[in-house]
Amino acid sequence: MGTISARVPDELEGELKEYLETERLDRSTAVRKLLSEGLAEWRREQALEQFGEGQLTLTGAADHAGMSVWEFTELAKEHDIMWVSETHLESDLEEL
Repeated sequence: MGTISARVPDELEGELKEYLETERLDRSTAVRKLLSEGLAEWRREQALEQFGEGQLTLTGAADHAGMSVWEFTELAKEHDIMWVSETHLESDLEEL
């Protein structure tokens, strides 16, 4: 396991102390948890961006985000990213 050392602004240090007390965690565990959650959020954002630009398929984006396809489709919907093309929708409607 690697070691990371960082200087943080006083206000961030204060928030971290509050987090430690509220969550009842030691400093190292709290920083690992926050870093993990932050990186997970970053992966989701990257997946959404790349999916929206057509660089990733739905399955690829879900994998990149560490989510199931169904979870990712909900996330895409929440971010107004269409995961089915309008032409596909129109052809389905024509069949009805």
